[in-house]
Amino acid sequence: MIKNKSKPICIIPARSGSKRIKNKNIINFFGKPLIYYSINAAKKSKVFSRVIVSTDSKRIMKIAKNYGAEVPFLRSKKLSNDKTSTKEVFIDAINKINSKNVDFHCLMYPTAPLIQSKDIASAFKKLINEKADGLMTVSKYMNHPLRSLIIKNNYLKFKWEKYKKKNSQDLEKLYHDCGNFYFFKTKKILNSKIFYPKKMIPFYMKLYNSVDIDNYEDLNLAKILFKNK
Repeated sequence: MIKNKSKPICIIPARSGSKRIKNKNIINFFGKPLIYYSINAAKKSKVFSRVIVSTDSKRIMKIAKNYGAEVPFLRSKKLSNDKTSTKEVFIDAINKINSKNVDFHCLMYPTAPLIQSKDIASAFKKLINEKADGLMTVSKYMNHPLRSLIIKNNYLKFKWEKYKKKNSQDLEKLYHDCGNFYFFKTKKILNSKIFYPKKMIPFYMKLYNSVDIDNYEDLNLAKILFKNK
């Protein structure tokens, strides 16, 4: 059991503006606002000493508090536009809650309702066991990107001709960022110009619990998977 003072802190960024889906972070998802699922998974994992939501919205603040998260500050307008990097928001939250001395922080998005608490716990255990500086949730591509097609002059063409005769199983395995959650060693993220430390390890996720909702197609897929979970 991790002592409370040694537990990482979870930070969930949830600004009010969203272009593709209006009020995306708090849309109704099976009777609960979308952000509820990330807050709930984080709390149920028992990994964190605190679950913090960084938002510029009083409405989101009220909802987050209602489901057990802390919202100790409202994010500034300067850090609440769509050009602001996640790293800026993340570090701003660490500075605002004065948690620089905590060994690890977790960045968790409010748009991944299929996250399971057991995966959060397993991911943190892996991070500690492997003595890494960071961890990212990843999944395999369903279709290999090296066999991608493009449309040129209305006709289909392989983006990379040298791979068109290759079977997908013979190509190098490639993965993509799930956009669910990440763990970072605090001193590495604070002292680096880049977001991801060199010793960043993967935590493999299945499709059925790793959909990050960015548009309505993602939302519909998440609903199908959630119903059949």
